[in-house]
Amino acid sequence: MSTLISYPVAGKIGELFAAARKADQPLHDNLDAMTDEAREEFLRGTHVNERNEYREFYGKLRNNYLSISPELGRLLYAVAIAKHAETIVEFGMSFGISTIHLAAALRDCGGGKLITTEFEPQKAAAARATLTQCGLADLVEIREGDAMETLARDLPSEIDLIFLDGAKALYLPVLKMLEPRLVETGVVVTDNTSHRSAYLDYVRAPENNYISIPLPIGDGSEMSVRVRA
Repeated sequence: MSTLISYPVAGKIGELFAAARKADQPLHDNLDAMTDEAREEFLRGTHVNERNEYREFYGKLRNNYLSISPELGRLLYAVAIAKHAETIVEFGMSFGISTIHLAAALRDCGGGKLITTEFEPQKAAAARATLTQCGLADLVEIREGDAMETLARDLPSEIDLIFLDGAKALYLPVLKMLEPRLVETGVVVTDNTSHRSAYLDYVRAPENNYISIPLPIGDGSEMSVRVRA
């Protein structure tokens, strides 16, 4: 039986999604109460480019899960299984909901390695404890700190799957940093892509050798498959 729907993973995922809904509801309520202009200004904050600016912006959300949706979680698991992924890199772990889905897929593929990143220490500590409870910690390497630094070294020669769900301004820089190691037919899944960005322009441009598909999941998602140059 799939690790994802078995004890203890299935129960823990349910607990985490419930906690995420409770923790993030005030944020969603505030967004709903904003004028269109104020909401747009807030969402633009997720795309700030200066490193200190995005650290400050996301630092204000350190207690929020900013979670993936259950549908995206199942997609991540299914893609990793279909790809028979052995090496996965995740940018933006938060409290580890997406990490559990990806690690469960590695377990069901016979093993592998998931390298994930998180610059909020308390989130990393909570996710580490949860992965241990789920029996998945042996598959996951957590790198704390700025992903532009932690993912700039000691990476596997080949990466099968990349998941991007951190600071939106870093989506394209992180992809370009990892891209030389992304295998042909490697997959990149990206969350929160409802707003046009340099990242979307890049993966949708034919000359960059991706077949990219927008997905109506959550606040917009994108799946891009690397093809032969």
